[in-house]
Amino acid sequence: MLLKKRIEFSGHAGAIYSIEGFEDFVFTSSGDSYVAKWNLKTGVQEKFSIKLNSSVYKIKLVKNNTVLIVGTSDGSIHIFDLNEKKELRHFIQHKSAIFEIEENIHQNHIYTSDSDGNLAVWDLESFDLLLFIPLNCGKIRHILINSDGRLIYLACQNGEIKIFETTFFNEIISFQAHENGANYIIFHPTKNNIILSAGKDGNIKAWDIIENYKLKIKIPAHNYGIYKLDFFNDNLNLVSISRDKSIKVWDSNTFEVLQKIERKQGGHSHAINSFWKKSESEFVTVGDDKRIIYWEFDKI
Repeated sequence: MLLKKRIEFSGHAGAIYSIEGFEDFVFTSSGDSYVAKWNLKTGVQEKFSIKLNSSVYKIKLVKNNTVLIVGTSDGSIHIFDLNEKKELRHFIQHKSAIFEIEENIHQNHIYTSDSDGNLAVWDLESFDLLLFIPLNCGKIRHILINSDGRLIYLACQNGEIKIFETTFFNEIISFQAHENGANYIIFHPTKNNIILSAGKDGNIKAWDIIENYKLKIKIPAHNYGIYKLDFFNDNLNLVSISRDKSIKVWDSNTFEVLQKIERKQGGHSHAINSFWKKSESEFVTVGDDKRIIYWEFDKI
């Protein structure tokens, strides 16, 4: 199976940092302070946009894609009702850039994190603040929630992965994962005892949960920081994106590189900041080059 470009489009005046989507639509956020909505079939921008007062580093669809949460570089959080097309709430609890927003439907929580290493816990229904936890671990780039919502994993700028339970938010364990910063964490879909992490060091690492998060595999995967990982094609493939401008497709069992896409193969010309997984065979990438690229695995 080869990865091929379906469509490419652009419209933002600044780097694109975050992407969310449902069905054939995606929302993107940018350094130009706008959130925009796009039709994936046509590449045309929908009659929807939100103008903020600063760069938008993170957006998140919650409540079955009816609410969009927007986090900005100044720490503001804006909550929009997509059906009513109006802003519901606006918070300024964080004092620095918002880098992650996650929804925990099991605990009825929203989690937000910032570049100063603070974690906020919000009620999913009322959006009231429940807890604000200063962790002093630097920028928290990613929050992973386990399958029953009882644990959250934090990828921190100081290189640690921190794990908390979500009832009283006591720390279960923390361990040093990546030099210069941990960026992303994902559960291995077929090996229940393994989590994968990606870091600023360009490495992908596999950790054994049962063996107290013992390092099992270290893969020099990219030249610069890796920003996201996900599995495709019924877990046969792992996809990674990086600040080094490349997309890599891996065999998820052997970690052999099957395909590498750079600018000359139709990929991005600058850092790739995020992607949205549309299906088992499709995803959409965004990056510093202001481009949105829709990819699909071609079954040959």
